[in-house]
Amino acid sequence: MSREAPLAGSSHPVLTPRDFDNFRRLAYDKFGLNLTDSKHELVAARLGKKLREMKMPSYSAYYDHVLADRTGESLVALIDALSTNHTFFLREVAHFDFLRKTILPGLLSRPRIDVWSAPCSTGEEPYSIAITLFEALGLPPRPEVHILGTDISTKALATAKKGIYSSQSVRPLPASLVHKYFENSGPATVQVRPQLRHIVEFARLNLIEPIALKRTFPIIFCRNLMIYFDKATQATLLRQLTSCLEPGGYLLIGHSESLMGVSNDLQYVQPAIYRRSGASGSAGLRK
Repeated sequence: MSREAPLAGSSHPVLTPRDFDNFRRLAYDKFGLNLTDSKHELVAARLGKKLREMKMPSYSAYYDHVLADRTGESLVALIDALSTNHTFFLREVAHFDFLRKTILPGLLSRPRIDVWSAPCSTGEEPYSIAITLFEALGLPPRPEVHILGTDISTKALATAKKGIYSSQSVRPLPASLVHKYFENSGPATVQVRPQLRHIVEFARLNLIEPIALKRTFPIIFCRNLMIYFDKATQATLLRQLTSCLEPGGYLLIGHSESLMGVSNDLQYVQPAIYRRSGASGSAGLRK
């Protein structure tokens, strides 16, 4: 089958409607990402960088390369290129206040508190959760704290694992928290201190694929992800998250998101906060 060439007189590859449809179907089938027509220029810009890096002559050649790579690494690189990883420390601070004031008191009798940050992006969210819990429970925290941070982007996870951020990114935080939980790591950079990094585990996870975690959680953060999915994929995601949420556990979503019109088994608590019905277990472990 012939491929569409760049437009006459253009020195750069052009993302044709057929190319865009190919990438759109692939992103939806593999990752649940819903790329509407309005995303055409965004896809062209982000994948255009991949073409230049790999010296690919056209978008269609890059698409064929992704399909032909049986290792799956090119597919991961594709989603890395298309993913938006905009976040910051203590984003949507009302959630962290609710965690400290409302959720945490009901968990103090446990030997350990498990929290899942899905997706965790470049790590600011799970480290913000850790700071919130440490501030409430003391150092070392009692109960113990373990946070799982997952994301589909290997690039974002690499940043999260290092825990190194620009000094500018922590300036909105109170100076006392910056001094307590970050240390200088180089020119204009800081690193999350070891006591926080040691309680956060990072792993790559595609949330629209079957999830097989060894435990359930009393708290799941899944914020600002559903906005990229259509209703069918949102329903699939919610079923997955609910199965990983212990009875009585809380799901926190983004304030720009809503479960309205999406089938789910969760109870509304307040804007962007939902709860699974039933009594909370004592250890949060899957039976």
